Amino acid sequence: MEKNMQDGALGCWFKITIPYGIKYDRTWLLNSIQSHCSVPFTAIDFHYFKNRAQFFVQDAGTASALKDVKHKIFNEENQMVSIFVSPSAVPYSVQNKLKPEQMEQLKLTMNKRYDVSQKALDLQKLRFDADLVGRDVDIVLNRRNCMAATLQIIERDFPELLSLNLRNNKLYQLDGLSHIIEKAPKVKILNLSKNELTSVSELDKIKGLKLEELWLEGNPLCCNFPGQSIYIRVVRDRFPELLRLDGLELTSPTIIDAEAPEIIKPCKESYKGSESLKSLVLQFLLQSGLCEYFKDSRNLKKVTDPDLQVQLLKYTKHEIVDSLSVLPKTQHDLNSYVVDLCVQTVSTCFLP
Repeated sequence: MEKNMQDGALGCWFKITIPYGIKYDRTWLLNSIQSHCSVPFTAIDFHYFKNRAQFFVQDAGTASALKDVKHKIFNEENQMVSIFVSPSAVPYSVQNKLKPEQMEQLKLTMNKRYDVSQKALDLQKLRFDADLVGRDVDIVLNRRNCMAATLQIIERDFPELLSLNLRNNKLYQLDGLSHIIEKAPKVKILNLSKNELTSVSELDKIKGLKLEELWLEGNPLCCNFPGQSIYIRVVRDRFPELLRLDGLELTSPTIIDAEAPEIIKPCKESYKGSESLKSLVLQFLLQSGLCEYFKDSRNLKKVTDPDLQVQLLKYTKHEIVDSLSVLPKTQHDLNSYVVDLCVQTVSTCFLP
């Protein structure tokens, strides 16, 4: 690697890989890298692959500077963000960049599909547009070079774009579309229905958009939720300003006003026996690190090893405790609580 950098001249390509980079927003990640990099750089063909984030640079000096950033970036949990640099072939999106005549035809086709009054661009079934097929221009939006060309035209010719329709384009990933956050930041309505998106995590790649309306119906990911309310909540976690999902009007998010607290109303008794609720609780327990408790009995009276007793008592997540400790003191109306116990005995000492 060092030899390639020393011998490399302007024009050599290098791939930058960030393990587990899919956890990070593209803008935050690139800004963090740039703030610690000694030279300015342009991230070519940024995309997510499996759980990694990747992009390319075209200069050995830039690659060397990026290599020095490796141990300098930390996320919100104070975990180090690793960066790996390696020599690379010419990126696919550069090698297969659309020719000028293809770009011109794509631009003409998009102009015909643009509604000036609504500031809306309809690109559904774009590959089968007669103007493109008739001139042997194959635009497949799953290919990063095609999506990059489309967004380039949007940025240059439709800077005020508010609504984008990508329905029925066989999209199975949104890597290329992640650039829309910079190219068309004003988009409020996005139609991704009738595509092939299988995981809701694909939406993380575009969650920087301040969407008010989103269409996802007809994608396999819509079948991954046990109920409509959970589906809405998961999508809205990524787009807090969302008002409509798949044509359904959503209620406004509940905002707690600390200045004017309301009287706590007694809660209604919850229903019992829901398998979907049981599944959600189990998933939470597994993901929250509580699986450490499962290997040992939590009944301290039956644990004979004094060292194990201490370990079980001290085991916790310190950052959660620290966060709770800074919250303001509150008063609770104990009459408003309803507690469901699925198992109880006369000698119950602890109430989980």
